[in-house]
Amino acid sequence: MSQQSIIQALSVDRVRADVERITTQIPSRLAGSENGRRMAEYSRDALLAAGVPAEVQETPGLVSFPGKGELQVLAPQEIAIEANTLGHSVPTLPEGITGELMDVASGAFEEYEGRDATGKITLSELSYHPARHEKQRIAALKGSIGCVMMNWGHPENTAVPFGSVKPAWGNPTPEAMRDEMPTLPCIGIARTAGLALREMLKAGPVRVRMRAHVENGWRPVQITVGEIRAPKGEDFVVVGGHQDSWPGPQATDNAAGNAVIMELARVFAQHRDKLRRGLVFGFWTAHETGTMVGSSWFVDRNWDRLRQHAVAYLQIDQPGCIGTSRWGTSSNVELRRFHQAVEAQVLNGMPNSWRRAVKTGDSSFFGLGVPMLAGNMGYTEAELKATALATLGWWHHSLENTLDKLDWSLMAVHLRVYAAWLWELCTAPVLPFEFVSVADQFVERLGALEGAGAPVGLGGALERAREFRAAAQRLDAAAEHWRARYAGGLEDEGPAEALNACLKRLSRLLVPLASTAKGTYGHDPYGYTPQGSMIPALYDVPRLPKLEGEARWLLETKLVRERNRVADALDDARGLIDVTLRQLG
Repeated sequence: MSQQSIIQALSVDRVRADVERITTQIPSRLAGSENGRRMAEYSRDALLAAGVPAEVQETPGLVSFPGKGELQVLAPQEIAIEANTLGHSVPTLPEGITGELMDVASGAFEEYEGRDATGKITLSELSYHPARHEKQRIAALKGSIGCVMMNWGHPENTAVPFGSVKPAWGNPTPEAMRDEMPTLPCIGIARTAGLALREMLKAGPVRVRMRAHVENGWRPVQITVGEIRAPKGEDFVVVGGHQDSWPGPQATDNAAGNAVIMELARVFAQHRDKLRRGLVFGFWTAHETGTMVGSSWFVDRNWDRLRQHAVAYLQIDQPGCIGTSRWGTSSNVELRRFHQAVEAQVLNGMPNSWRRAVKTGDSSFFGLGVPMLAGNMGYTEAELKATALATLGWWHHSLENTLDKLDWSLMAVHLRVYAAWLWELCTAPVLPFEFVSVADQFVERLGALEGAGAPVGLGGALERAREFRAAAQRLDAAAEHWRARYAGGLEDEGPAEALNACLKRLSRLLVPLASTAKGTYGHDPYGYTPQGSMIPALYDVPRLPKLEGEARWLLETKLVRERNRVADALDDARGLIDVTLRQLG
């Protein structure tokens, strides 16, 4: 049995058949709706038919059912513009809200510098820099009274987008309900309409009225979970993607991903006797209208087992988009060497790229400390520039997301890569992780912050990062030595068990530091600006020298504590490696 045997057993035709059934028989799979339940049952039945034990699990979820929005230009001329209310928008009173329109481009913090948004309605454009959720949060902080968000795509794109603006990740806590829920009415409009408004603003002030119509509340929502257990051992890889969707077929988002997961489950179930680690398949819900309710609930309610035995998380969302031509992977860096080696074998010279995984999509596993990877075909830089960074296609989150937006030859590429990744993760005697690259990221980031962070003692944290790097070199060398021994036929499982326990524990310590601001036991808001940086908890260090008085003392107190958290974890990581290497002898 080999990786190639698994790849050859995969069927694109089966994937296509599932996508066609989902999009035609269960369109508009909104979380909390009857079709949302039907989709969960479809996923369960597909897994059961493949011989994978599966069940539908239900939880209350805070979800949104947005209706049509309204936008009227009042001056300099009267124009009516089609709009959709965005999920979890604050509804307006029947008369709506009226104000001067202000173009804030991407909607990021820097777009407001030297400008006053107080009492204004902002016009921003769809991108994930920042995400809609963060655009809303920033606009509210800057005093805006409402948000109009234009779609991405080519300048002629008339598709009116759906979307959500709820920053709170998953079901909110009392604190998140108070501090992280939307506070503004928000609507989405076509790119053509947004560009026309932008041209009007160049000529002078534009006054608009907007109305938002939405029902927000708690509903029963469903996820589907199935599992292939390995013959020996309790460790497993989680494979997941959301099964809820906006109105319409939503073929790429995420009927395609659901069908791919079903096919991977079918093939791996046939070869479960060859697996050292099992597979858990998660079909999440309330991704779109609840901001990751399903995946975060799964993590919270399965914490003990995930903490002990989950080795990695593969997210599958929107594979096979038409017109894409290059492969791109995002991952936690301990996985990078492994997956790039696989890609070199499977992609046959196709252009590919890598970026550090950040908390987008259903990446609810970062606080837990489970490294993740996600990979899709993508567009060229020239294509992205021509479509206002439409990374997921101009049709994304609109009624135009139909079957013709999928390329089945590209779907075969996705299947091959995912299967090859999973085969290695599930069968390698020693997990294919390496931590020198992780240490390098800590050393580089702390080194860049050391000057501004001198008052909070970042120099000491940097020294611990360097000590961790030296230990990681020894660990990676030992792991390579034992990998070679197992490749040569070694049957003693003891060294592999010791190494794997260490590698998992290192991720538990370091992924929350590298990838979250809140740390292990909470979730950062979706699209949170510091998330784009390594060690998000230290994002504000460069501001420290620019502050005086109370503002300086408050931030310094916070950053000292975050520095201590980083230093302790790096020290613990070094100590863990030392203990493991002594154990190996």
